[in-house]
Amino acid sequence: MDLLNTLVDKGLRRELPTREEALAVLATSDDDLLDVVAAAGKVRRHWFGRRVKLNYLVNLKSGLCPEDCSYCSQRLGSEAGILKYTWLKPDEASAAAAAGLAGGAKRVCLVASGRGPTDRDVDRVSQTIKAIKDENEGVEVCACLGLLSDGQAERLREAGADAYNHNLNTSESTYGDITTTHTYADRVDTVRKAHAAGLSPCSGLIAGMGESDEDLVDVVFSLRELDPDSVPVNFLIPFEGTPLAKEWNLTPQRCLRILAMVRFVCPDVEVRIAGGREVHLRTMQPLALHLANSIFLGDYLTSEGQAGKADLEMIADAGFEVEGAEQVTLPEHRAGGGCHEGAAGGCHEGAGVCGTAPAASAGEPVAAHEPRTDLVAVRRRGAGTDLAPNA
Repeated sequence: MDLLNTLVDKGLRRELPTREEALAVLATSDDDLLDVVAAAGKVRRHWFGRRVKLNYLVNLKSGLCPEDCSYCSQRLGSEAGILKYTWLKPDEASAAAAAGLAGGAKRVCLVASGRGPTDRDVDRVSQTIKAIKDENEGVEVCACLGLLSDGQAERLREAGADAYNHNLNTSESTYGDITTTHTYADRVDTVRKAHAAGLSPCSGLIAGMGESDEDLVDVVFSLRELDPDSVPVNFLIPFEGTPLAKEWNLTPQRCLRILAMVRFVCPDVEVRIAGGREVHLRTMQPLALHLANSIFLGDYLTSEGQAGKADLEMIADAGFEVEGAEQVTLPEHRAGGGCHEGAAGGCHEGAGVCGTAPAASAGEPVAAHEPRTDLVAVRRRGAGTDLAPNA
């Protein structure tokens, strides 16, 4: 396909595709899907080889959030039966992180529910960062604490944080339909604060909330303009007890097209498959490694993920290798902190609408677009419990 040849050439040059080209990727047919994956895979391998970076989530404070994000099981008014607990102590968080690092993760992501941290919260997280780094030489730590006030990003950087995550989640035009307690502009401001403070910016999206192809392209183009170093792609986990519980819009093929589009728009950026990959990609997860160069190991914030051992086996069986602690994730021109060119130059947990198909009869496989509520498992182990974590 001429489209794919053009996108590969642009990806190798770090040139921004047109909106029409990005939309065309999402509109490709299932018959062309392997060609799309192969093309985006060329771009992924050019910048990242066959390495897969492993990241590990530690939920420092779960539930009881005052924000009303419709996708979130921790939201105000959520009836999802998730774990609820207040701040982990630094030694508890460090012990939880150690499990992921032992499983091969090189980055620990410290997440806390809430609108944003108080200065006391920043002090608490700073102590946790120190505890983790004292026990694990060379570990990367990413904080995800919500909206930042002036000076907080600098304090986290001084405490040893390497990165800060704050996702845009969806397009600016539809953001108000998803969340009313803060704005899209608030999120953009926090990403910019983190970047200005010298933290590696991490910002991504959630696919599957009923958005259009245009919305997906809008948010990915906005991310390219913000120029994060890593872009997590979440696929909505429709938790019962949340407003989006009935939004089952994804197929594995749709997820792969979304990942391919993100790779073409952000060719030299760490693209991470985040929450929902087990629920929506299912047996197609290994193909997604040809598009993304990063995944979360084990469980997520409030849901259980694939067993850590199965993640490692999947990576090896697909012909990829786990990125070592001594290896630099980003290409040289990005890792040095320079040449972040943005849109004009060179780059959560929670997905497009599929056509209908006849309902499966008894004994036949369940159609890919039907709800797979059996795959949504609330996390009952790890941080905040007495059970061993999954890593």
